[in-house]
Amino acid sequence: MGELVVSGLLRSGWPADRLLATARRPQRASDLSEKYGITVVGNAEAADKADILAVAVKPQDAGPLFDEIGGRVGAGKLVVSLCAGLTTGFFAARLPEGTPVVRVMTNTPAMVNEAMTAISAGPYASAEHLDIAEQMFKPLGATIRVPESQQDAVTALSGSGPAYFYLFVESMIEAGVLLGLPRQTAHELIVQTAVGSSVMLRDSGEHPAKLREAVTSPAGTTIAAIRELENHGVRAAMLTALEAARDRARQIAGEMK
Repeated sequence: MGELVVSGLLRSGWPADRLLATARRPQRASDLSEKYGITVVGNAEAADKADILAVAVKPQDAGPLFDEIGGRVGAGKLVVSLCAGLTTGFFAARLPEGTPVVRVMTNTPAMVNEAMTAISAGPYASAEHLDIAEQMFKPLGATIRVPESQQDAVTALSGSGPAYFYLFVESMIEAGVLLGLPRQTAHELIVQTAVGSSVMLRDSGEHPAKLREAVTSPAGTTIAAIRELENHGVRAAMLTALEAARDRARQIAGEMK
């Protein structure tokens, strides 16, 4: 995800010489420098020199990282966290008082500039800080501002959301094979159907139920399939799954205090 932020900033016009990156492995550092023309430095040097610190590490690695650099981050710097589950309070406890923190949850469609990114302000983050965060992530797709109290729900819905779609598409491809279609044919049919349906949903502004009803003829094939989906509790399973993802985000935050 850190690399996606770097590539997005470069696409939006940020000069490469204004960007610093850190990496745990020398080979990774070399790859980033060669690919993007940016300077790769150590964590301490990045904390000293950068005005904006984008933190894109696994939640369990954030504590050790800020044990190392927390005291070097001045209150005039902006910290942008992409760490799932971690609250702005987690960072505030490890930073000088008054340091602004913005919490961000994006998703992997950033790789094709179709991300959904939710942005939340910590206690010391101003509207200007939120504007900066939006400028960082707009090249990767759409952005939305939400209260931080909603970020665990965002993580469950859109942060993890691509995985649910991939699982559903994978299941439909398997069903196509079961019905006698070659796997590649089933793949092409379902992927394009998913793309077209998503574009219709986005561009029409219609409620998904209305679009679904437009496909569902009385006593037809679609309603027969939907009845079986409802009989198997697909809707209820999705509700339960997203609750589980939200609860896991909260658990991560609790473990990292």
